[in-house]
Amino acid sequence: MSDSDKSQKELDQLKKKAEEYLNGWKRAKADYSNFKKDAEKRQQEIIQFANASLIAELLPVFNNFKIACQHVPNDEAGKDWVQGFEHIKKQFVDFLKNLGIEEIATVGQKFNPELHEAVASEKKEDFKTDIIFEEVSAGYTLQGKVVNPAKVKVAK
Repeated sequence: MSDSDKSQKELDQLKKKAEEYLNGWKRAKADYSNFKKDAEKRQQEIIQFANASLIAELLPVFNNFKIACQHVPNDEAGKDWVQGFEHIKKQFVDFLKNLGIEEIATVGQKFNPELHEAVASEKKEDFKTDIIFEEVSAGYTLQGKVVNPAKVKVAK
């Protein structure tokens, strides 16, 4: 075997090794990219879980605040302190919306067991069967997933 044949053979082997190394590097880079995406996804899920936990604690407070606002005496309705409460309520709603929380529509809607929990059903002249006529407790979704179902009364 001549020196040039030997050199060509070594060159071919080195090219083959370089290609193997390059392919290995590409696989490692792809694996790292996938790992990074998975880690980011897990981090987002942890954040959403933490938010969901906080929201679960916060929503009953908000519901009680809404009920308190509904029980303001009529002769007090125009007063500054009542308007202040209404502003706080609006800020609360905006805050929840920014977190991806939406209130579930109830009265006048068709009962949906994925969104609503029926606590009573009654005959109602003004409502068709399976239409919600009263909201007992508000329900909420987080990023489209139910956090708390709305407790409702349904016409039968």
